[in-house]
Amino acid sequence: MARRPALEARARVLRAVRAYFEGQGFLEVETPARVFSPGQEVHLDALPAGGGRYLITSPEYHMKRLVAGGLPRIVQFCRCFRAEEDGPFHQPEFTMVEWYCAGGSLANLMRDCEAIVEVAARAVGRWPRVAVPETRRGPSGGDAIALDLPFERTTVRDLLRIHAGVDLRGDESEAEMYKLASRAGCRVAPDAAWDDVFYQLFLDRIETRLGIERPTFVLDWPVPLGALARRKPDEPLTVERFELYAGGLELANAFGELTDPVEQRRRFEAETACRKERGKAVYPVDEKLLDALPHMPPTCGIALGFDRLLMLVLGASSIREVMAFAHDEV
Repeated sequence: MARRPALEARARVLRAVRAYFEGQGFLEVETPARVFSPGQEVHLDALPAGGGRYLITSPEYHMKRLVAGGLPRIVQFCRCFRAEEDGPFHQPEFTMVEWYCAGGSLANLMRDCEAIVEVAARAVGRWPRVAVPETRRGPSGGDAIALDLPFERTTVRDLLRIHAGVDLRGDESEAEMYKLASRAGCRVAPDAAWDDVFYQLFLDRIETRLGIERPTFVLDWPVPLGALARRKPDEPLTVERFELYAGGLELANAFGELTDPVEQRRRFEAETACRKERGKAVYPVDEKLLDALPHMPPTCGIALGFDRLLMLVLGASSIREVMAFAHDEV
């Protein structure tokens, strides 16, 4: 079987990452795959699973309820499902590693990420440099990325200012965002939504420059792009969030978790309205999550794409190379 070496490597990496979390005192948990409320995220669509339920796009809601119920350090290796996702980096069914730390910080999660990348690379004998296939190289990228260098830390606003000439506040109107993107040379529709304009700008001017020589953490995202994240105390237009990029891949997304049920409900309602406006399916608000939030201590949480981690350490061009079966092979 052509994929046998990749599948053997996948098993080794899975054992190594599990061992890391066990060594750090995390409790491995399992939460339901079929739920009534798969989330309100505008850019994610869930797959129906019968009986008014949907397959999870992430285990986030139920894991937060476990933290609120008294489990301070938990991790889950789980299958997630997202409709209409297919391509070199996406499959409708994929594996996520998600973990939460009550009392922890984003700095703690960044250290976890650095350690996980290292144990994964060592498990397949690819430490400290991994190959980057031509299809994943940025405009100035080389054929390898150094994992033993200190991971770069930067912010959304610094990246936009440096690479797009844009000074972003975070409370711009949609018309203002359109003007900023147009001045930066991005082609977007005049009536495009705020988030769509931002992501086109980020994709065109920023993303291909990230994680080229070493992995990069991108911190401090504007409020409209962190519906489940808390605001920074000293920056009301910014949420506590980072994404990790490495070798042409977005690997992980982390939040300082919002625990205010009133603010969370307001954000859910705003996302629901946005989904209606765009003609998307509208999912029920998770009332049990909102009931649990007042009991949840200050917590940070993160989701890391396990298949993409495999792509990084094996130098794979496509996610299909590191899975036993892609969605069109079943």
